[in-house]
Amino acid sequence: MAWKSDFPFFAAHPELTYLDSAATAQKPQAVIDRLTAYYVNDNANVHRGLYQLAYATTEKFETVRQQVADFVGVAAHNVVFTRGTTESLNLVATSFGPLVVGDGEIVTTVAEHHSNFIPWQQLAQRTGATFKVIRARENGDVALADVLATITPKTKLVALAHVTNVTGALRDIRTIADAVHAVGGYLVVDGAQAVPHLPVKIADLKADFYAFSGHKVYGPTGIGVLVGRTQLLEQMLPLQFGGEMIDQVSIDESTWAPVPLKFEAGTPNIAGVIGLGAALTYVTSIDWDTRQQQEQQMLLRLRRGLAAIIGVTLYGDDDSVGAVSFNLAGVHPHDLATFLDEQNIAVRAGHHCAQPLMLQLKIPATVRASVGLYTDEADIDRLVAGVEAARRFFNE
Repeated sequence: MAWKSDFPFFAAHPELTYLDSAATAQKPQAVIDRLTAYYVNDNANVHRGLYQLAYATTEKFETVRQQVADFVGVAAHNVVFTRGTTESLNLVATSFGPLVVGDGEIVTTVAEHHSNFIPWQQLAQRTGATFKVIRARENGDVALADVLATITPKTKLVALAHVTNVTGALRDIRTIADAVHAVGGYLVVDGAQAVPHLPVKIADLKADFYAFSGHKVYGPTGIGVLVGRTQLLEQMLPLQFGGEMIDQVSIDESTWAPVPLKFEAGTPNIAGVIGLGAALTYVTSIDWDTRQQQEQQMLLRLRRGLAAIIGVTLYGDDDSVGAVSFNLAGVHPHDLATFLDEQNIAVRAGHHCAQPLMLQLKIPATVRASVGLYTDEADIDRLVAGVEAARRFFNE
């Protein structure tokens, strides 16, 4: 079973096999309809107007905050709306990081997305902290044992992805969190690739901060979430100043609104929040076990199909989540992606915002195919056939 009929994109592009959901997911009709309804019926600013429409729109906006909180198992005041995972992680690195790192250690891995690598690199350079980067194994994944062995009494921050965006490797976040907390450190998790595919409960994971993006979980672009522990958010200074994030302003000083509003200066992405709520309503209407089984079947079919092609190198392993990365001997990944595009097969080729991993693996790039709720067996079989056709075209 795949839910392709819920997504009008595929009716508009019946010839296209879309396998780039890790970059951005397509949107179900329910999300598109809700965005239209907001602009037609509900368009008013939030948290400020003293008229009925503004009150009603504010209530809908804050209802989504509670919906997000319920979705990931936290309280509503722990949910900060941002532009996306990148902004969420930069907020933590810039506002929280300097409070705790001192001359200690910041730990991340070579396999992280740049948005969860560069902020910590730059924080270490600004503060003098030690920046420790854990290497990957030959398949591109970082072993749990290597993460645990890198954590020391000097570790102040550990930042890593719940699911990696190159190989789809799933990290044991709870075990890592326990190790980090045992030495008095804090754990920051990039959940952008996990939330679309896994039932995430942040309180159970014990992450101190957790970030994800709306557009990867079938919602609009330009909206993201940072979940943080209350006492940590309260310690942090806002990075933007202006309307709606203040308590009192005088000539000489200003005070801030309580969390999470102190981090949401100016008019927020109201439509994005409303659309995110519709996306979460849609995905929660589908049984988690059913959708996970569907996606894992597609990934396993893909890995087995690719593994049977002469010259294909697969990265990651069979229990990867959401994505498969691979290369074809003798063919640059960009050339392979272009060849597939000519057959109306859309995949990602490049370093996937993970250049340190590519440098360690001594490869220029990989091809990545990633699945969504709408991915079916025909999509997988078309890609496998396309890669085999590329092998014959370039190498025979």
